[in-house]
Amino acid sequence: MGLFKGIKDMKQMVSAAPEMVSQAQQMGAQAQQMAVAQQQAAMAAAQAQGVAPVAGDDVYAPIAGVTVEQYVQVVKGVAAYNYDQNMLPMIAAQHGIERGAWDQAAAGFNARVTSSPAFAQHFNSLYRQA
Repeated sequence: MGLFKGIKDMKQMVSAAPEMVSQAQQMGAQAQQMAVAQQQAAMAAAQAQGVAPVAGDDVYAPIAGVTVEQYVQVVKGVAAYNYDQNMLPMIAAQHGIERGAWDQAAAGFNARVTSSPAFAQHFNSLYRQA
């Protein structure tokens, strides 16, 4: 009796497989759409801050006079303040970065992290070393 029940269950599973594959594909497409939307939002935020998008090797260029290394130091420094994001401008000032420059740099580097896997990897490497 168990054998016939197993065959019946397998038959039901096989008949449901195409629908499950279709649902998985739909979820994958939705995830891709969300990733694109997040990337576009980050780029729009950077552009609103007056940060121009960059391509190629320019992805490592300073933004508003702030280097990626300085940016990492500021971001890493927020740990001392229990990761309170409101402290970032103060930490930036301690590193000699004015508020306006920090705002532009933060928006720009955040956009680069989300839009450039190479930059994100570079940032992550610097962050771990800091």
